[in-house]
Amino acid sequence: MDMTWLSALIVGAALGFCIGTRRSKHPPTVVAAAAEENSKLIDPKSPLEIEKLADILDDFKMVLVVRNDLKMGKGKIAAQCSHATLGLYKKLVRRAPKALDCWEECAQPKVVVKIEGEDEMLELQERAKSLKLPTHITIDAGRTQIAPNSRTVMAILGPVQVVDEVTGGLKLL
Repeated sequence: MDMTWLSALIVGAALGFCIGTRRSKHPPTVVAAAAEENSKLIDPKSPLEIEKLADILDDFKMVLVVRNDLKMGKGKIAAQCSHATLGLYKKLVRRAPKALDCWEECAQPKVVVKIEGEDEMLELQERAKSLKLPTHITIDAGRTQIAPNSRTVMAILGPVQVVDEVTGGLKLL
């Protein structure tokens, strides 16, 4: 019995090591070049403007804007919304932790709305940016239902009143 437990522990540790050290699909030079190019555009450590709003407002929400024209199935929409939520969360965890804390203290509200196309999504993103709201657009790999590089879902997070200025007129999905 002790040997079985020990064997399972060794196999689990080896599997964990293999998963943790697997190689990237992209050569290190490609990854380094992409990271360097992105760092020229935006300082990944600089705080976002939304941090200032987190100091004075405390009712935050996230809105997920789904493209209706892609005719994604329910499971695909759920997966794309998950990608958008996580993408925005990863951006905010370093650059706007107070805003993220406000959203988490509000029970992490998420509202899902629909739009008719990519142009409308990009217009909403510009509107959100003009109000200093962080966004994340998920771009699909194209392995299942839709074409590669399709913009599927946009996540927006911020104070309820400000987010509603961008998404308030949209219909719920």
